[in-house]
Amino acid sequence: MKTILTPVKEIERKWLVVDAQSHVLGRLASEIARRLRGKHKPNFSTFQDTGDFIIVVNAEKVRLTGRKLDDKFYYNHSGYMGGLRTRTAKEILAKSPEELIYKAVKGMLPKNTLGRTQLKKLKVYAGSEHPHEAQKPENLEL
Repeated sequence: MKTILTPVKEIERKWLVVDAQSHVLGRLASEIARRLRGKHKPNFSTFQDTGDFIIVVNAEKVRLTGRKLDDKFYYNHSGYMGGLRTRTAKEILAKSPEELIYKAVKGMLPKNTLGRTQLKKLKVYAGSEHPHEAQKPENLEL
């Protein structure tokens, strides 16, 4: 089987709006990561960025199942002795809900240069407003 190489100028990228209201975080993040990578397109290849731009609105209204709000921890280390900072999902959701979706999607993308460029196509907003009306985004129902 031959690998199909799509020229960069021929890759069509859409702008899609996802409403995160009442969606479960993990299921939402996996679908967003799939769309960012371009796995839903017939010309997908692992070494090319063929994905779409994703705008996530209402990030503050995303759901976590079970007791994950209190039991799920996010770790960050400063590099110094005793510099481990631990935050719960509830703290992150209260302070910056965009970060919760951003971290979930980031963990589902490849850990290389391609994954970092794909992550730049993700725009997350806590409220229902976004500044990307000029791109004429389409609604994506999940």
